[in-house]
Amino acid sequence: MSVHGARSAGAPLFQEGGRVYDAVLVVSYGGPEGPDEVLPFLENATRGRPVPRERLLAVAEHYQHFGGISPINAQNRELIAALRREMGTHGLALPIYLGNRNWHPFLVDTIRRMRDDGVHRVIALVTSAFSCYSGCRQYREDVGRALDAVGPGAPEVDKLRVFFNHPGFIEANTGNLVEALDQLPPDRRSQARVVFTAHSIPLAMAGPSAYEMQLREASRLVASAAGIPSWDLVYQSRSGPPHVPWLEPDVCDHLEVLAGRSVRDVVILPIGFLSDHMEVLYDLDIEARRKAEEFGITLIRARTVGTAPAYVAMLRELILERTSDRPERRALGLLGPSHDICPVACCPDGRPAARAG
Repeated sequence: MSVHGARSAGAPLFQEGGRVYDAVLVVSYGGPEGPDEVLPFLENATRGRPVPRERLLAVAEHYQHFGGISPINAQNRELIAALRREMGTHGLALPIYLGNRNWHPFLVDTIRRMRDDGVHRVIALVTSAFSCYSGCRQYREDVGRALDAVGPGAPEVDKLRVFFNHPGFIEANTGNLVEALDQLPPDRRSQARVVFTAHSIPLAMAGPSAYEMQLREASRLVASAAGIPSWDLVYQSRSGPPHVPWLEPDVCDHLEVLAGRSVRDVVILPIGFLSDHMEVLYDLDIEARRKAEEFGITLIRARTVGTAPAYVAMLRELILERTSDRPERRALGLLGPSHDICPVACCPDGRPAARAG
C-alpha cells in the first residue's frame, strides 16, 4: 500500500494486480556508529516519550560495551548485499536503498536521494516480521512523514507484508535453533528447555494488535519443525516506566523460574529479532547469560535469521509476490498470509488519544 494512506472499510486486504517497482527500500531502526553518536541517537529515538535522563544514560552505557557502535547498520548493509546477490541470481535488477527511522541514513535523506535518482515507485522492506505499532505502523508513519517532507516528486511507497509465518522465515529460524541445540552434549539435548524471546511492548499496544498471536504461531511452527514438543515464549528489552504494564514474563525472571524447576540447559532463540543487534547482544548475551550463570544454567543463544539463505530468498520471493498478477502468498500454519494493505485502524499505539481517534 502507499504509506500515505490505508484501506477503508470494505476495501481489499491484498493488492490487486502486479506492480512494477523502480527500487527496494530497507526501512530500519538505525543505531550509532561511534561513541559520540550514542546519546544523540537515543535522544532522537525517544523523542516525544517521557523517558528519564537516567534511563538514557543507562542504555548509553550498554553501547559502550561495544565501543559505542551498534551493529545494526553494518548488519543491514550485509543484508542488502545478500539480497542484491539473491535478486541478481534470479534476474531481478533493482537498486536497494537503506533508510532509518532514528539515525543516519535518515529516511527523509534516503527518499530525497531516491527522488533525485529518478525513482518513482518503491517496495519497502521493514525490518520486523511481526505486527504491532512499533513494528509496523510506526515505520509506515515515519515513511509517510519523510515523503511529505520531500514533497513533489517523492516516490510512491508500498510495504511488504509481515512474514512471521512464511516458510522461509520459519526454515531459517528452525536451522538456527537446531544449530544451537547441537552445541549441547547429545545426552542433554532432549532435556534442554527451548525459550523464544521477543521485544516486550506495553499491554495497551499489544492488546489491539496481532503481535502476541503471531509470535506464538511463529514459535510453534519453528518448534514443531525442530521436533520440540514443549517450549516457552518470553520477552526482553522492556524500557517503559515500572507502573505501565508490559508483556511478560521477562527473560531473566523466567530463567529464575526454570532454575527452580532444576532445568540445567536453556536454548534461547530471539525469534522477535531479525539480526544480532544491540538488544540481542546486550540483553541476552550479557544480562541473560549473567543471570543464567548465577542460577547454574548453561545458556545457548541461537542466532537470528540475519542473512540466512532461506530468509534472503524469502525476501526476494516477497518482492516478486507484489509484482505478480497471481501471487501465491505462501504461509504456514493456521493464520494464513498477512495483508498487503493495512486497515486504517491497524496496530494503534495504545495511547488514549489513539483510541479516541
